Amino acid sequence: MALLEIQDVSKKFVLQNYSGQRLSNLFTSLLEARKYSNKRDFWALKNIDITLEQGKSLAIIGKNGCGKSTLLKLINGTLRPTTGSVRVNGTKSALIELGAGFHGDFTGRDNVFLSGMIMGMSKSEIKKRFDEIVDFAEIEEFIDVPVKYYSSGMHARLGFSVAIAVKPQLLIVDEVLAVGDANFKMKCEKRITEMKKQGVSLLFVTHDLSKIRTICEEGLWLNKGIVMSQGDIDTVVEQYANFINLGVA
Repeated sequence: MALLEIQDVSKKFVLQNYSGQRLSNLFTSLLEARKYSNKRDFWALKNIDITLEQGKSLAIIGKNGCGKSTLLKLINGTLRPTTGSVRVNGTKSALIELGAGFHGDFTGRDNVFLSGMIMGMSKSEIKKRFDEIVDFAEIEEFIDVPVKYYSSGMHARLGFSVAIAVKPQLLIVDEVLAVGDANFKMKCEKRITEMKKQGVSLLFVTHDLSKIRTICEEGLWLNKGIVMSQGDIDTVVEQYANFINLGVA
């Protein structure tokens, strides 16, 4: 059985347009949306099929707005597909937004426990791995400071450290390695490589085409919610690079 199975998945959002109305009519139009608003369907994804085996890694690439983040949210369970099915046959851990789930007024210590428990860890498990999490994040002197004072890099380091402490079978990473200093990026990449050797599967979204060649074996290129290419990472990256170099919309 595959670790990740996505079958004929599409995702539709309904957009409303209130542009061109007088300010005096705005509240009326909000109350009578059917009368004043122009609704239209926007398909962020259309007919997506993905099968990912245990221990394999898949890079999802494409221009901003192509549907990458929507797809990751469907896999993570924060969105539901309009049609089709998404099945993860194992534990997962996601880094989709920097500091997602962190409470700004809570300290780093509090957020480690909060995020860990949201991801399915018990309090005793978090206590056992707490020093490891903080050590990896390299924020020992700031662990009892509210995270609203953290830089984006500190958010990313702590979030990544908690996510890998969950010991997932599927790790979902969305651009978080683009933040932070070079040494920490290398540290994260090394840990991801170690996790892959241990059988962890990876879904990786990034604009760094050279980086994904070293991390991922498979690739999927999205454009306007449609799969343009899927398969061997070198082939998919080459096709996408030619596409963007030609300036195709």
